[in-house]
Amino acid sequence: MNKIYKQFLAGCVFSALSALSIAAENDPLVGKWKTVDDRTGYSRADVEIRKKADGTYEGVIVTTRNVPGTDKMVICSNCPGELKNKPFIGLPFIWDFKQDPKNPREYQNGKVLDPIGGKIYKGKARLSTTGRHLTLRGYVGVSVIGRSVTWVKY
Repeated sequence: MNKIYKQFLAGCVFSALSALSIAAENDPLVGKWKTVDDRTGYSRADVEIRKKADGTYEGVIVTTRNVPGTDKMVICSNCPGELKNKPFIGLPFIWDFKQDPKNPREYQNGKVLDPIGGKIYKGKARLSTTGRHLTLRGYVGVSVIGRSVTWVKY
């Protein structure tokens, strides 16, 4: 390849990566979130949410904490299938969430893993108007039968 072509190709790659970076910065769901356990009030983990190439969102655990008086859990011993006995760090915690085209602050049709109980639930989420709080709901069947937690963005 000639030098001009290589420079052009490098410029295209740089432009594409810059555009992806800017899009991620402007996406209020993308980033690091502190989870807060609704039962204890303690933060159990930090989750990083990313937008995948197919337009869905996925969150992986990047930090874990123990509730005072309990041991820190490091392995997902109750998780199903391929996730069983995987380390919590790097574990997919939420996935397949899609932004609602009618309401850009809502995300639907996702899956939520309860890493302590090992169950996978249907999920939906809603961003606050400020984009600093995310209310995540995991449920069985219909949304009425479920549990909601609120996360705080870093």
